[in-house]
Amino acid sequence: METLTLAAVSLTIAVSLIISRNRTPVHLSFAWLCLALFVHKGAAFLGGLLPHDVLKMAEIAGLLAIPPLTLSFTRNLLNRQTYLSERHVLSAAVISLLLAVAAYVATHTDLISGEALPHLSVFLRGYALILPAIGYLALIVYLKTKAGGAEKKRMGYLAMACAVAVALTAMDHLAGAAYGFSPHGDIILAALIYLILMIVTRPQLTALHDIMARAAVVFIMACFAAIIFSIFTRWFGRGETPFSSILVASFIIVISMEPFRQILKKILTLIYPDSPDVFTSLYALDEKMEREKSQLLEEMAPVLAHEIRNPLGSMKGAAQVLRSDEESEERQRLLDVIIEEVDRLNGVVSQFLNYAKPFHLNRKIQGLNPVVEKAISIIRASNLPESMVIEQDLHPDLPPVHIDAEQFIQVVLNIAYNAMESMPDGGRLIFRSTRIAGDTGSAVGLSIRDTGRGIKREDVKNIFKPFFTTKERGVGLGLPICQRIIRSHEGRLRVKSIPGRGSIFYIRLDTAHP
Repeated sequence: METLTLAAVSLTIAVSLIISRNRTPVHLSFAWLCLALFVHKGAAFLGGLLPHDVLKMAEIAGLLAIPPLTLSFTRNLLNRQTYLSERHVLSAAVISLLLAVAAYVATHTDLISGEALPHLSVFLRGYALILPAIGYLALIVYLKTKAGGAEKKRMGYLAMACAVAVALTAMDHLAGAAYGFSPHGDIILAALIYLILMIVTRPQLTALHDIMARAAVVFIMACFAAIIFSIFTRWFGRGETPFSSILVASFIIVISMEPFRQILKKILTLIYPDSPDVFTSLYALDEKMEREKSQLLEEMAPVLAHEIRNPLGSMKGAAQVLRSDEESEERQRLLDVIIEEVDRLNGVVSQFLNYAKPFHLNRKIQGLNPVVEKAISIIRASNLPESMVIEQDLHPDLPPVHIDAEQFIQVVLNIAYNAMESMPDGGRLIFRSTRIAGDTGSAVGLSIRDTGRGIKREDVKNIFKPFFTTKERGVGLGLPICQRIIRSHEGRLRVKSIPGRGSIFYIRLDTAHP
């Protein structure tokens, strides 16, 4: 069971990395390593059920492919900043090939006696252990020479996980030899390669508790599925399946869902290229409807603005002419009110056009922090009262994002000025940027927090709706414009507020993919 588990986990990881849209040399080299491990363990499992020379050679070939692929993966993982060169990888590949030929000759001819075959098997396994140990040594050397930072932390966690796995495997074998139970080294190795998968594919996870939290989520999902399956099998089944077997099967199903979904999506796309995406969620359908409504608004807005502005211009011109000929101060004041209100309505129309018109983004791959710092400098230069304090806590190691800096600054300024208006007696305005780990990939976040009056609970759900405002002279288009800008960046904007204590706006943006 343990051998099958390791083979299944290795195959799942390999397939998920190969079909991934964000393939990198690190991902591919780890995928080939997992594939070699699958061939080795899969053939060993099948060979135990159906002994055959082909399966035996496949087991040996998979075993001998592991050393050079391990060195190749280590080089890519360390960004080639290691003493391991391409020549070392090629040398290991040649040695593995020669050993494979020797193993084939030994098992299919009489050149080597039957008594020597066990010694050859021990030699092959020793070789398959020594080269990964050399790769681990390269990792240790890299950690000693690498300056501190997030990357060094991640590699440190990997080195720690490998050391713990080796120690657990050694203790497991010793306990198995002493008490006679079967070892669980394959289960330990399966857990290790899944942990490596998270470290490789989630570079935004720089803290150990983040990595463990991701692993815990998968484990909890597997346990939940196993419990449900156990309940049904006990109630309706005729036999009892060990819970450990159900748990392993549930774990494999959980980690297989995403690669299976991607494969099925590709197959359906090939068969029905013009069909809608059957995997689109209800949320995605809602977003599609929102885009269609926005497109309709973009087409209608210029026409409506033209029909409104024409009579407004005539009204303002007539009022100005009448005022110039009017001698009564009371009537002049009334005419001034008309002119001011016409200007205000014209401003509303302008904001409506800004909201409705399509955004022509000039997006560039750049850091988020410099853009936020520029917005903060603009705010500081706007004659802040002494009672208003601006604080910033910007993450020093954010991945780049693909944004239009000017549009993003407009969003930050709009939110910040609203926050300052909610603090007439002063307060704190706090900007904080963070790294975010998500199922859809890495992202960065920006929070803008104030200590003002806050927003009423019944108003929070409406603040992003056009023309909704709690201000006496407000138009209610500032935050909807911010929402449109962030959505045009494929990002998210949301708010939390506690009346009397303040509000916090969250902006989430996916990291840029070069």
